[in-house]
Amino acid sequence: MNVMDEVDVAEKVGGISIFEQTSKMGHEQIVFCQDNATGLKAIIGVHNTVLGPALGGTRFWNYATEEEAIVDVLRLSRGMTYKAAVSGLNLGGGKAVIIGDVTKLKNEAFLRRFGKFVNSLGGRYITAEDMNMKTSDMEYIGMETKHVTGLPVEIGGSGDPSPVTAYGVYMGMKAAAKKAYGTDSLNGKKISVQGVGQVGMYLINYLVKEGAEISITDINTERLAKVSADTGATIVGMNEIYDLDVDIYAPCAMGATLNDDTIGRLKANVIAGAANNQLEDEARHGQMLVDAGMIYAPDFVINAGGIINISGELAGAYNKEQAYSWTEKIYDTTQNIFALADEKGIPTQDAAMKLAEKRIEDIGRVKLSM
Repeated sequence: MNVMDEVDVAEKVGGISIFEQTSKMGHEQIVFCQDNATGLKAIIGVHNTVLGPALGGTRFWNYATEEEAIVDVLRLSRGMTYKAAVSGLNLGGGKAVIIGDVTKLKNEAFLRRFGKFVNSLGGRYITAEDMNMKTSDMEYIGMETKHVTGLPVEIGGSGDPSPVTAYGVYMGMKAAAKKAYGTDSLNGKKISVQGVGQVGMYLINYLVKEGAEISITDINTERLAKVSADTGATIVGMNEIYDLDVDIYAPCAMGATLNDDTIGRLKANVIAGAANNQLEDEARHGQMLVDAGMIYAPDFVINAGGIINISGELAGAYNKEQAYSWTEKIYDTTQNIFALADEKGIPTQDAAMKLAEKRIEDIGRVKLSM
């Protein structure tokens, strides 16, 4: 390994130093990882370990700038903390991003070198798959560290978490529909799904089976065409997705799609999707959704099926049926958050964060007390 250092205070994110940014967001540790031999450039973010070791997947993305990658890992790792806490798991929040072109860089040596970096953290961070990473990649990483989850089922792991993640989003969407329309039935509902990756694809299958009318978009036109052919979903343009006359908008790709430009264009009464960090600005855009009369199911609440699934693997006795049973509780959790938001007169994002923060604070006191 060539480099593994704490972030240099001189580096800037959004005009302020990384130390200032990480302090503001409550991070415990940010690590830069670089290996010249394999071309590896990665960042690992450990946000909070009060409830347990930081768990979160590794995202492989060709970021436009290194600053963009840093912002992503900060937001994603923080989101994992809230996701684990609100789901009642004894896990903290972490995330890793690998910078570069996955088609040119990813191979056994590259992944094993990344595994070495993960291992050097001594279990403070446990990795798993995320965008552009597969269970087979976790096998290579697992050759260098035991701090990896999402391993293939045939070697005792929990496998691809995408189906369980999609099921949780489906449950959260039904809870939001119940809040907005008085029934959780999605039969006949018009739903736009932005992003047809693994989670988006499985979510669409649930929605089609229930009789929803689906519109889809994605940057990957080949995959888009296949999903449309398999499910009958209507393909629309990347920008057109925001202007559709639909009941539910499901962002399932990259984050920050709920922003100053898009919120005023949306006609949906419900927003419920799998993407992380959907609100570009949590405070401002969360309130904008309230003002627009939209029901928002917080992303870190309803996309928690993946981490719930992986928690069973970490316990050493993965049970698929149990994972789905635990994930089904996302329906009740989402309803509880809606109730708290109504009671306090606050956006649902704020309500969900308050629930998560209270659990972290309460359990933190338990651990300190004698």
